[in-house]
Amino acid sequence: MKHLLSIKELTQQQLLDLIALAKTIKANPAEYRHALAGKSVVMLFEKPSLRTRVSFDIGINKLGGHCLYLDQQNGELGQRESVADFAANLSCWADAIVARTYSHTTIEQLAEFGTVPVINALSDLYHPCQALADFLTLAEQFEDVSKAKLAYVGDGNNVTHSLMYGAAILGATMTVICPAGHFPDGYVVAEVQELAKQYGGKIVLTSDIEAIEGHDAIYTDTWISMGDPTPLADIKAKFAPFQVNKALMAKAGANFFMHCLPAHRGVEVTDEVMDGAGSLILQQAENRMHAQNAVLVSLFS
Repeated sequence: MKHLLSIKELTQQQLLDLIALAKTIKANPAEYRHALAGKSVVMLFEKPSLRTRVSFDIGINKLGGHCLYLDQQNGELGQRESVADFAANLSCWADAIVARTYSHTTIEQLAEFGTVPVINALSDLYHPCQALADFLTLAEQFEDVSKAKLAYVGDGNNVTHSLMYGAAILGATMTVICPAGHFPDGYVVAEVQELAKQYGGKIVLTSDIEAIEGHDAIYTDTWISMGDPTPLADIKAKFAPFQVNKALMAKAGANFFMHCLPAHRGVEVTDEVMDGAGSLILQQAENRMHAQNAVLVSLFS
């Protein structure tokens, strides 16, 4: 592994190995306290963040590395200085780049023109670190994560894309239930279905909320992605049947609820579900750090 730009670039064995390593690091953090000794990682963020910034910063510190945070006070990357020059300069000093950008093209350019590993901490197309944390979380609930049946409900977005790739590569079953007009990217869906054929996964896309039945975990995200100016009032009626509430959890027969956060309580999910016994949201949040640390250790090993 030279970079982590998206989940789709991983083989099944690489994905399973990352989950296993994340479990090991989580259980035995002291054994990895010097894993990044002498290494400096630049965190380049165009977009706001809580979980991504804190989990990377503290995680790198726990591995014995040094973290430098750069926000974009001068606007999107590439406006003041080309992405190619930015990547080349950072590579003179840093040992890796963690980037959270508006455009996935920016992530690709950082990897192309830099000479150090690049980790995608979120782009418009993918959120691989979140998906790794999510499958780590499921692997802590199921002895064989490929047997977990996951349903994603709501807006098809970058998180949905990464979850679909992960489920397909792991050979798992995932049902994506979205309102009409809000499905994941068509090109991504085509790639996912090919990967599912290769690895024995099953990915189903539908607008029928009745398809929620028979799943172990329900996953949702905000109905409007960060940076999207669409007023909630314009889509609320369309999305209302897709709210994750006690009745939907019961219809699915699901024991677990998942959300990448931040959440709009009372909108895409009710407090009763978010704070319920089967909610895995804080475990997912904690596992961001362990999954990302597994990526960092793998990139430098």
